[in-house]
Amino acid sequence: MASNGAVSDSGLIVSFGEMLIDFVPTESGVSLAEAPGFLKAPGGAPANVAIAVARLGGKAAFVGKLGDDEFGHMLAGILKENGVNGDGINFDQGARTALAFVTLRADGDREFMFYRNPSADMLLKPEELNIELIKSAKAFHYGSISLIVEPCRSAHLKAMEVAKDAGALLSYDPNLRLPLWPSAEEARVQIMSIWEKAEVIKVSDVELEFLTGSDKIDDESALSLWHPNLKLLLVTLGEKGCRYYTKHFKGSVDAFHVETVDTTGAGDSFVGALLTNVVDDHSILEDEGRLREVLKFANACGAITTTKKGAIPALPTKTEVLSLLNAP
Repeated sequence: MASNGAVSDSGLIVSFGEMLIDFVPTESGVSLAEAPGFLKAPGGAPANVAIAVARLGGKAAFVGKLGDDEFGHMLAGILKENGVNGDGINFDQGARTALAFVTLRADGDREFMFYRNPSADMLLKPEELNIELIKSAKAFHYGSISLIVEPCRSAHLKAMEVAKDAGALLSYDPNLRLPLWPSAEEARVQIMSIWEKAEVIKVSDVELEFLTGSDKIDDESALSLWHPNLKLLLVTLGEKGCRYYTKHFKGSVDAFHVETVDTTGAGDSFVGALLTNVVDDHSILEDEGRLREVLKFANACGAITTTKKGAIPALPTKTEVLSLLNAP
């Protein structure tokens, strides 16, 4: 399998978008208002993916904007400590690093409260992009939060175009956060506005329902999101594993059963694992046997990530993944 090869000279995976600090209550199962205190947990889906790649031994870079403040420099430091190339990071003098207060309520649902009006990540301008870095990407990964407002939206579109022209594999995880959008309708329109460009798309079961407007999570519903440029469409189903769709075959891969503590970052870990394993060999996307092996590896990464609190501290190394894969 691809993940067993030497990856030191592997292709660069560039993640584009937001990095922020999640404040997580010290006590779980309470509302934000009732939380007695909060711990800071670095997050932001694209940054999580970059760190997931680096932890697995892949080559990762992050492109985005942080506040020129203590939190922003702390986040840049975390990327660096984890072996992620930070040459694409800009610092904004006037805007703060984004914050999010996140709690897992007693009913198991996550509650979000965001502080960004505007935060630094929203202010990345097209002319601030590190074009050389983006051109050197073999895979370019992004979400949809960077599409919400200008100038970041234009920077996102330009970065995507540069990566595509340079031959990178475009990977998209919409990562829906409804509280950040002006309306659900606007979220749907903007998420779909760049749909046709991506070659690999990962959606969760909840995002599938939102984008299709159907409450059915089945093949028909998933395939309504198919487009001709797509090489792989993935639907993640939490403890039910994932489903995959390509031009020539489709199927599902079971999840690993673990003691779940916090699901934050599981999807990002899954995407990081997938990209690390296919970045140097896109033919895996056309070979069902090899693709299933890669998805099993990605499911294992996602599972391990749910066994610890917070996204980044929980992202696994290759050794941890292999020990889960080889467990009796």
